[in-house]
This record gives sequence, C-alpha cells and structure tokens, in this order.
Amino acid sequence: MNGSGVRVAVTGLGVVAPNGLGAEAYWTATRKGTSGIGRISRFVPDGYPAQLAGEIEGFAAAEYLPGRLLPQTDRMTQLALVAADWAFEDAAVRPGELPEFEMGVITASSSGGFEFGQRELQALWSQGSRYVSAYQSFAWFYAVNSGQISIRNGMRGPSGVVVSDQAGGLDAVAQARRQIRKGTRLVMSGAVDASICPWGWVAQMASNRLSTRTDPERAYLPFDAAANGHVAGEGGALLVLEELEQARARGAKQIYGEIAGYGSTLDPRPGSERPAGLRKAIELALADAGATPGEIDVVFADAAAIPELDRIEAAAINEVFGAGAVPVTAPKTMTGRLYSGAAPLDLAAAFLAMRDGVIPPSIGVTPSPEHGLDLVVDQERTATVRSALVIARGHGGFNSAIVVRSAA
Repeated sequence: MNGSGVRVAVTGLGVVAPNGLGAEAYWTATRKGTSGIGRISRFVPDGYPAQLAGEIEGFAAAEYLPGRLLPQTDRMTQLALVAADWAFEDAAVRPGELPEFEMGVITASSSGGFEFGQRELQALWSQGSRYVSAYQSFAWFYAVNSGQISIRNGMRGPSGVVVSDQAGGLDAVAQARRQIRKGTRLVMSGAVDASICPWGWVAQMASNRLSTRTDPERAYLPFDAAANGHVAGEGGALLVLEELEQARARGAKQIYGEIAGYGSTLDPRPGSERPAGLRKAIELALADAGATPGEIDVVFADAAAIPELDRIEAAAINEVFGAGAVPVTAPKTMTGRLYSGAAPLDLAAAFLAMRDGVIPPSIGVTPSPEHGLDLVVDQERTATVRSALVIARGHGGFNSAIVVRSAA
C-alpha cells in the first residue's frame, strides 16, 4: 500500500532506560518522578569535570541473549537487541512468522559501540594487533544496532541508520514511517545509545554542554535560571511500526497511536542573524499531521539546559502555541539526555501518556518566569492526552519534531 495518506501506527514499545528496564517499569518510575541519574559507576570519573550520568543498573546481557552474541556486541547493541525483543513481544509479533523482506530496521546512532572500541584499542596499544577482536570490524559501527537486530530476527526489508544525536532519533522514526507508506509491512525503529566509558566521555565533554555539578538533584535543570548543561545517559526506546489498518486486521493487542506528522530543519550558521529553525520544524510537523496548535495536548521538550538554547526552544513553543498555552514536560530530567535514544524514549512516554491520561513531570526544575512555559514539574498532571508533540535538537543545528496522536 502506497501513498502519503497511509496511517502508520505504533504497536510495540521496547524501553531500556536509567530509571527502568521495560516500558512499564520505565513508565511507573517516570510517573512517580524517580530519577536514574547518579555518580558514574562504569568507570572512575574522579579526573573528569562531569561526573554524573544516567546509567542503566541491573542489566546483565547474559540473562537475555545467547552466549554467542556477547563477545561480538557492545553494551549499546546488547541493550538494543533486548529492547527489540521486548518491542516485538509487546506488539505480539513473531518475526519468524512474517516474510523476511517485508520487515525492516531503521535506527539512529550518535556514537556507535564506543565501549567495545575503547577496549579493543587498549588491547592494540598494550598487547599488539594479534589481541584485537575480529568483531571490532563491526561492533563499533553506527549501523551495528540495525544490523544485529535484522540478523537476529530475519528482517531483510528496507533498513538503515541515521547518524545523529537527539534529532536523529526522530529522523529514524520518520524514515520508518516513509518505508511503511511505501509498502513495507513492519519496521522496527528508534534508537539506543550507550557510551559511558572514558573514550566516549571525553567525546561528550567536547561539546561543552555537560553539567559539572555533583548533586544529581540539581545537575540537569532545563528552563531553570540555574541551568548550566545537561547530564548524559544511556538507553533509549525501539518501536514497532505498522500500517494502521493492517495492524487492526491482524488483531494487534494494542495500538498506542500513530506517527501523525514530522518536520525537520537546520539552523543557519552562527552569526548569520537568521532565526533558528526550531519553530519551522514544529510548524512543518503540525502541517504534516493536519493539526492546529490547539489540538496538541502536551509538548515533550528537547530541554537542552543551556540558557540560550532553552530560550530559543521556549520562544519557539510560545510563538506556535501562545505563552503558557500548552503543557510542556521534560521527563529526560530523570534519565539524562540519551543522545539518539532520547527522543524515541520521549515518543514512548508520549504514547503511554495518551494511554493513561497523564503528563509525566520534569523533576528538580524551578521554571524561570522569563520562559513563559507551563512546565509540568514535581508530580504528574492528570489530563486528556490525544495528541502530543515531541521536539529534538541535535548538535550542529539539527531540529526535528514529530506529532503523535491517538489512533481512535
């Protein structure tokens, strides 16, 4: 089935997050305002200015994956493989029962398998090339999550990877929607990132956007007068996408909603005096969804926690919706920014918010009046949520926005 009028539904969620493994565990923690941010434990961070992260605790890959996969995969890929399994289970889909060329995998990646790469480079430097794993040839690669998920599940349809951070997670889902509209039966999409290792940490610090505070409750404060950078994290979400009527016809056990609209822009070069592109991305997503600003019940913010970037985002939201006219939330204050995995996790939260009629909180934040936002803080807010907007901005000026709505 082809055409832009095809409605694309989400029927399965697989979540791996610092405050919960599995969609329901994550959602329960998020609704309660439970944070997964703390001092880094995966390496000794004493010598680094930034020492906090959103780490996934209690994940033992050997409990979920066959032993043959463990030596050839980075932690990022292990998390992604498990998230994919959970998403299929949630969607009640057995990929082995579907035609292999009718299933695809499109993910995003910001870093690739950094921890695996660091380990093998250390072996090269300290012991020589004979001690470097042959799996290094692909375990570090940006496309490895798409590749390993497709191999494990026999998915040989349209597949790929978007190499980008925050915005890339939405761009991958938009590309998946495009493939569904072209006739692909099912696409697994989203992103999982994990690079909390010394090599990855230095790369993240190079952005000069990491918070250097040591109090987990006061480190990541988007839209707060005390904002001074974000906390990094690991994890993300993978979503099962299908054509809506096909999902209904097969008797999908639940349809979370649909990917209704998408827009993306690129900011002008610094110093050009041209406006940032975020507002335009939001407007494009609304137009693509055929939605008016008044139909959006909540905005899941990018929440950079950099004063100038917060100002730009708040201005874009207010210019589109009106000052304080729409609830805004940033549940990533409980997980940290998961790079390419952040926005897909926000998509999962948006669908769960629609299901349960609540808006999750942003924690630890005292909203600055200058931003003029109706920021949901401290505790969840009961609300009828039929449509939501998810915003993501990537390093380098990339802006993306997706409108999701109930499929009822």
